[in-house]
Amino acid sequence: MTTLAICLDAPMQSWGLRSRFIVRDTAREPTKSGVVGLLAAALGVARDDRGGIARLAALRMGVRVDREGILEQDYHVTQNVPTTAGTGHRTIVSRRYYLADAVFLVVLEGDSDLLEQLYHAVQQPRWPLFLGRKAFVPTRPLVGGPGGAGLFDGSLEEALRTHPWLELEERTRREQRQKIDKGTAVALRTVVDCDPHEGELRYDYPVSFVRREREFAPRWVRVDYVPLTSEMILGD
Repeated sequence: MTTLAICLDAPMQSWGLRSRFIVRDTAREPTKSGVVGLLAAALGVARDDRGGIARLAALRMGVRVDREGILEQDYHVTQNVPTTAGTGHRTIVSRRYYLADAVFLVVLEGDSDLLEQLYHAVQQPRWPLFLGRKAFVPTRPLVGGPGGAGLFDGSLEEALRTHPWLELEERTRREQRQKIDKGTAVALRTVVDCDPHEGELRYDYPVSFVRREREFAPRWVRVDYVPLTSEMILGD
């Protein structure tokens, strides 16, 4: 079985899950809709191409949190917004949340031909790639960079258990090696697509990305943990 592993690393990421009006939230890890949107941009799949979006969404997805981000928020001020009564203008303050310094391993399983296309597409994307917002661009390649993300011969679960840890900070890697020797190593959180009613429900399965008419369906995910082992840590 072939799977595709991609690295999502940036100073800031935002994966909206329940964003409404003046509050724009973020999940603590990449959403299915966010990852599908990223892959659609790489392939050049249009917002209203339901068939193309469905093909990408059908891929089974698993996320491993290699570095838990810090939840931050900022404020955006929009002036001269017309009132609902149409009698004047107002100023709106919105709150927008994002993750700082997070690193994720995303693993996709399914149609091998599609995974092969995606492997090449994320290296030469049709449209710009960003991690939730246009200003949040990746700081290292999605595949082929440090950590060796790319096509993997094995199952999604195997990739989550054995793929090299994507942490690049040498001091952090050294500290975790010491914890492993002492038997106190950390476990990495995983969020994996699962069968209905076997996990928790989330409404982030994309159907259409048409502006002002976005559609999402429910999906079920299982939250678990995999141990960090010395074999997974890069470097000497």
